Amino acid sequence: MVEITDLAAQELKSLMESENKKDYALRIFVAGLGCSGVQYGMALDNETKDDDVTITDKDLKIVMAPDIEQDLHEAKIDFIETPDGKGFIIDNPKAMSGCSSCGGGCH
Repeated sequence: MVEITDLAAQELKSLMESENKKDYALRIFVAGLGCSGVQYGMALDNETKDDDVTITDKDLKIVMAPDIEQDLHEAKIDFIETPDGKGFIIDNPKAMSGCSSCGGGCH
């Protein structure tokens, strides 16, 4: 099951309130492929599809297509702040790490 950290939940609720999207869900979707495997994106969404998987954690609804649920089974959504910026990330222990899978040409 995908979990959301306390900090990410707090930041997400604040974002949803500031954008007047309190009843929206956080949708996780496949955004592309990279050296470390599938790259996921996130967006606020107020529509769900019949086959969507819906998870509720910390009073937040998280939705995703059924074909990515298993890949994100142990993932955590977190919020980070670095000198380069801040934002939400998906920490997925099942993701491949490093660039060895694509021959070392990754940056």
